[in-house]
Amino acid sequence: MNISLLDWLVVAAYFVFIAGIGIYVGLRVKDTSHYFLGNRKFGRWLMMGQSFGVGTHAEMPVSLAGAVYQVGASGIWYQWKNLFVTPFLWIMAPVLRRFRRTTMAEVMEDRYGPWMGGVYIVFALAFFTLESASMLKGAAKVIDQATGGGIGPDRIIFGMTVAYLVYSFVGGLVAAAWTDFFQGFLIVVLSFMLVPLGFAAVGGPAGIGEALSAAKLTLAAPEGIGLWMIVALTINGLVGIMSQPHMIASVGTGKTEKTCREGFFYGMWVKRVCTIGWALVGLIVAAMVIQGKFGVTTLADPEDAFGFACRHLLFPGGLGLLIASILAANMSTCSAFMVDSGALFTQGLYSRRIAPGRPDRHYLLVGRLSGVAIAIASVIYAYLFIDRVLYSFLLSETLATYMGICVLGGIVWPRANRWGALASLVVSIAVNFTLYSWMGKRLDSWDPNVFLFSLAAGTAALVIASLATPPEPEVSTALFFKNLETSTDEPSAKTGKDGGALLLVNMLNLRRGARGKGIYATYRSDLNGFAIGWLIAFGLVGGLWLLFKLWF
Repeated sequence: MNISLLDWLVVAAYFVFIAGIGIYVGLRVKDTSHYFLGNRKFGRWLMMGQSFGVGTHAEMPVSLAGAVYQVGASGIWYQWKNLFVTPFLWIMAPVLRRFRRTTMAEVMEDRYGPWMGGVYIVFALAFFTLESASMLKGAAKVIDQATGGGIGPDRIIFGMTVAYLVYSFVGGLVAAAWTDFFQGFLIVVLSFMLVPLGFAAVGGPAGIGEALSAAKLTLAAPEGIGLWMIVALTINGLVGIMSQPHMIASVGTGKTEKTCREGFFYGMWVKRVCTIGWALVGLIVAAMVIQGKFGVTTLADPEDAFGFACRHLLFPGGLGLLIASILAANMSTCSAFMVDSGALFTQGLYSRRIAPGRPDRHYLLVGRLSGVAIAIASVIYAYLFIDRVLYSFLLSETLATYMGICVLGGIVWPRANRWGALASLVVSIAVNFTLYSWMGKRLDSWDPNVFLFSLAAGTAALVIASLATPPEPEVSTALFFKNLETSTDEPSAKTGKDGGALLLVNMLNLRRGARGKGIYATYRSDLNGFAIGWLIAFGLVGGLWLLFKLWF
């Protein structure tokens, strides 16, 4: 199938619509607070759209469909690695708002001192470069494959970058959030539009069951993604998610703490549901190849699976909608990352160390330009260094987990200090890359045993180095912990008296946080949402398992 005039019209309409929204809302942005954080005025639905859009990238359906095509249904855990993390998002969201900061670099400086803030900036800029490059490469792969190579991946990457740079440069986080909201609908379309068309091509679920072995149709297979791998992937997501540098902007910008909770929590559950659609596409393509559909009996690159399905299953106009959906998934997140990286450089480094005391409009311009610089670096990395999108995705997520040791440790353990924080990061990364080199693997490989050993080594380094060196001066950390214990909705009140005390902040001493009251009465808001999250998680796994039993 070649891309038709109707497809081009659909793509063009998407570009005009989404750029128009971004520029329209962005023209009202006049200062850094509005540009970087939207003045913390986002409502529930906008927060859900932003969390879902920022957390859902174009490389995800590409890498996941490829993994499922290769190893079977158990490959879904490469994305569902955060399924059992999602209940914890209800607990984490208000913490991100109570930091009362623009970037995580400022949080690290509050907790561990200025030079740890500088270390975090280096990590964060690398993270944004890797993640954005992965998204650009993933989208280029699927669009190029879907159109039969008619456009070319280089031109696809260039076109996407120019489009999101335009509205992000003007509108900052406000433009990113509103485009995330509208693009969320297209992402849902992307996730499921191929499934009924694929079922028709392979003879429905029964045809998939006949073509694939039973081991390919189970959610946990020893030769695919087994229980040990699922546990390791879950720990990876749990430890790393709060340290990711875009979290404050995408989670902590709601009107209230409840708005932040609901936006983060339910936005991510929408993503978990969409993951099912991506996995089904992988199974459909595996069955198509075994059946020899369209004269194809193998794929040279498993990550061509999603694009292969698009090319052979979609109708004129449908391919254009698919391309628009992929662009939506990609550009919404790249836009947010551009704004976040600009905030990180400007607020965390430039305004404090390089050029303090300048007018706000000067910092606004620097924030815009530095975001553009990171976007350009991402394009270069995507062109030159990415082989497999899945490898690059897991590398950035794992680096965030190693940084997450000191982020989480600094919240739950007051004795953690800057030397322990630095040791945890250096030791975990050094052990990780040393083991892969010794094993003769690529440095962006991912093995659960290597990951867990490196994580344990980094955690031990945090504890040992912190206990062996002087603690952080109480005068420098007192405000940090006071902020965590004080609601941003009622800044003059301790939250324990209304059930709003935070479990994460008081993790090592729940009774101290309760101040003589019952545990449930003190942490009621956290515990209720946490319980609902687990019901949803088990319901999704059980529902998908039952669906596979009935279908296959």
